[in-house]
Amino acid sequence: MDNNKTKQMVSVLIVLAVIAIGYFLLRDSKPPVVEAVTIEGIEVNPSETNTANTGSELRPITVDDHILGNTNAKLVIVEYSDTECPFCKQFHNTMQNVIENNNGNVAWVYRHYPIAQLHQKAFHEAEATECAWDQGGNTGFWKYTNELYRVTQSNDRLPTEDLAKIAGDVGLNVRTFNTCLNSGKFAEKINADMMDGQLNGVQGTPTSFILMNGKVVDMIEGAQTEAGVQQQVDQLLR
Repeated sequence: MDNNKTKQMVSVLIVLAVIAIGYFLLRDSKPPVVEAVTIEGIEVNPSETNTANTGSELRPITVDDHILGNTNAKLVIVEYSDTECPFCKQFHNTMQNVIENNNGNVAWVYRHYPIAQLHQKAFHEAEATECAWDQGGNTGFWKYTNELYRVTQSNDRLPTEDLAKIAGDVGLNVRTFNTCLNSGKFAEKINADMMDGQLNGVQGTPTSFILMNGKVVDMIEGAQTEAGVQQQVDQLLR
């Protein structure tokens, strides 16, 4: 075999080796987290990019979850949310109205999905909501979370010192709240929510799963309107 043919064969083998190595390195990689953003005043809807798995098996709902509405409701909507996401702020109001207007047929479970690449303050804020729960139970969690979403302007514009102010405004003991927040005691719980979301294909916020009898039967991608969510609810309740 002459030198040219030998060189060609070596080159082919090198290319095949590179392809094989690339395959093994990338075969288990996951797509990057995608969240709705505003670019030059134009909002890109997360429902155009999220691809959560509708055949999901979510972590069972327990007493450590945050439930609003009838715990025996026919439908349960489990939302994965980021407190500094502007679309989550919008969808938070939507879900409050959906719960209020469905006569106990729908419940809402809030789970954490702070996206650090976009909102560096969101994880700490998630810890703050858990400290509200630690002190005030389910009622304390929802009072604090509702107020946080009300006052934040999203995209990391909520001053960190306002977290303690919100605690005082909703009737929590601020000193106890600060001690909890500084301890980092709920970081593991928030990470567990995020891991569960990732395992079920959540790629952006808000992403919500609709459960009936504990099984995922539909999902809500992005900040759907109240009318859009209600239409899905009505179809499933039939």
